[in-house]
Amino acid sequence: MTGVVCAPMYVEAAALRAPGVRVLHTGMGPRRAAESASRFKSGTPILVAGVAGGVTESVRPGDLVVATEIDGPDGPISLPSAPLLAASLRRLGLTVHLGPIASSEALVDGADRTRFAERGALAVDMESAQFASVPGPLAVVRTIVDTPEHPLLRPGTVLRGIGGLRSLRAATPVLREWCEAAGPGEILLASPRSFCAGVDRAIEIVERALERYGAPVYVRRQIVHNAHVVRRLEGMGAVFVQEVEEVPAGATTVLAAHGVAPAVREAAAERDLKVIDATCPLVTKVHNEVRRYSSRGDTVFLIGHADHEEVEGTVGEAPDSVVVVEDASAAAHVQVPDPRRVAYAMQTTLAVDEAEEIASVLRKRFPAMSAPRRDDICYATTNRQRAIRAVADNADLVLVVGSTNSSNSKRLVEVAQRQGARAHLVDDVSEVDLRWLAGARTIGITAGASAPPHLVEELTGCLAGMGRNSVRDTQVADEDVRFTLPREVG
Repeated sequence: MTGVVCAPMYVEAAALRAPGVRVLHTGMGPRRAAESASRFKSGTPILVAGVAGGVTESVRPGDLVVATEIDGPDGPISLPSAPLLAASLRRLGLTVHLGPIASSEALVDGADRTRFAERGALAVDMESAQFASVPGPLAVVRTIVDTPEHPLLRPGTVLRGIGGLRSLRAATPVLREWCEAAGPGEILLASPRSFCAGVDRAIEIVERALERYGAPVYVRRQIVHNAHVVRRLEGMGAVFVQEVEEVPAGATTVLAAHGVAPAVREAAAERDLKVIDATCPLVTKVHNEVRRYSSRGDTVFLIGHADHEEVEGTVGEAPDSVVVVEDASAAAHVQVPDPRRVAYAMQTTLAVDEAEEIASVLRKRFPAMSAPRRDDICYATTNRQRAIRAVADNADLVLVVGSTNSSNSKRLVEVAQRQGARAHLVDDVSEVDLRWLAGARTIGITAGASAPPHLVEELTGCLAGMGRNSVRDTQVADEDVRFTLPREVG
């Protein structure tokens, strides 16, 4: 069911007409808008587009405003897909604002602008509110032609109007994409998802350190691999550095969840830093294994990605004894001084099936190889991969919320793709491409172990605003793991 773009004025409709765009000229003013809105009974997606007046100084002529809500007859009506739509328009290079749009019975100027601004609106039109009761997905995009500084009935209005219509014309590719993407469907939530116990612990350590010792608290590398988490902690007073040599002598310093080599701890001691260790206990387990194997003279195969911080820290435990094995091909060709004295360990955030393939090759080549007493890939990684497999089998599209430097998030994308699903990694809703949604009636959603739960909630809400308002949770495991805090913040 393709959506319809509704334009009040003929010149707006003319600007919006393009291949693949269904445009309805509704007529100007509340009465005609209401008559047009009443025609839509079947849940057809509706996108109202046209010109509007700005009521605050933050919007300028030619800017676009995407409504997060409009004034309906029964009060404000939320338009949840607005962040998705706004992000797509920004990728075209357009200046886009997100916020409420109000509707008026007549053209607004002077003191009336202030009245609408005080109610929180960014812009005002005469038609959008009349579409508040349409049964299907709804979005509103307005281009600004007049503002408090540039009133409507002044010289220059015609030029500003032409500029506004150009902005509308430039927006048509995205408006078409929204109309093609909107429609009924279902969301499948993979569970477990988002924060694991190790991530919760690491973030809480930084928060408690700030409370106990005051800002700034220095953190070596990203505490967990998520840009949103890092920005929030920066706002609280955390300072992120690459190496401990950048930290002022004697300062409070947190070591990130991925673990560090002994050399980093030695460098911190030389600077007399007050160190709080946020290494995930499951990563510490791998460090302990490497020390145990290497101390008895074994060559240790570390299955993992050489450029990942966790692997760098683990290798640092015994750099002369550890060989990183990244894939099955490397496992088939790796050589060691004594094939009878070998062992293996794993990066905790690998894809389970790929890691087992590598380990299987090594076991065949080195029958005497020692193995960890318990699986190194952490419970959270395993659970999230199991959950996304169950979802991917039934989804037209899978969206994984997580940052690009998050190993476990990238593995979730790969797992979904191996199940045959179209899958994409997004840091948040702003990175979702509307074109992915066209034809995707069932959308699976999960999040890496370092991605905050609220990002999933925001994405789910946006997709519900596109018509996927049936949400089903697919749970494969319960997680009740809790790690103790270090004594410095306990």
